[in-house]
This record gives sequence, structure tokens and C-alpha cells, in this order.
Amino acid sequence: MKFLLLPALFLSLPAVAQEASAPTWALRAGDTPYDAETLASLPGQSFVFYDDGEAIFGSDGAYSYTYSPANGGGTAWGSYHIATDGSVCVSFVSGATRCDLYVKNRDRTILITEDGQRFPVRQSG
Repeated sequence: MKFLLLPALFLSLPAVAQEASAPTWALRAGDTPYDAETLASLPGQSFVFYDDGEAIFGSDGAYSYTYSPANGGGTAWGSYHIATDGSVCVSFVSGATRCDLYVKNRDRTILITEDGQRFPVRQSG
């Protein structure tokens, strides 16, 4: 029985190592990741993107993203937390998860996804 458990343990190691490693964010010149103070002010904030989608960060850790009517409307619900690398991680009720990095570049806030896509924020409040 011990011999069967050992291979199973080794097979699970790459997945554990991958989960534990932080993403390498695709920062550009001038990108300044949100600092601890700015991240602490996220509760109660909303960000409207240029496609009119809106992300809302609740004071209780709740998160919602409402798609614009042009993108089908609807709202994705979940909860968020700040990861140790300063990224904002969301766990959706659908079971999907994602982490994004918010940065300032000049006077603009930009969301950077783990795969390097950039989404500038049009309006925040």
C-alpha cells in the first residue's frame, strides 16, 4: 500500500508547485503596481472599463462584474482577496478563478491579466 501512495504523491507535485508559483506579470515601462494602501482602498470601489463592463469590489469581500449590454449583459458574482504579490484574485460562484494585477501608468489605472492582456479603466469611483 505504501508503494502505491508514493507515486501518487510524486504525480501531484508538479501541480502543487505550479499553484504555489506566482505569475510573471507583463509590466511595461511606467507601470506601477498598486501599493498596499491603494489595495486597502478597493472595498467599495468600482471600475468601469472602455467596453462599459463594470467591476465592483464590496466592503465584505464580495465581487461582481457586470457585462455591458453590447457584450450580452449579465453579472458574474464572486469574492475577492489580495494575494501576497499584490494581485487581486477572484473566485466566482461558477467555480472559475482568476488573478489580475492593477497598475497605474501615468494617470490611468490598468488591469493586467495573468496572460498579459491589458484593460484600461475608463472611470473609477
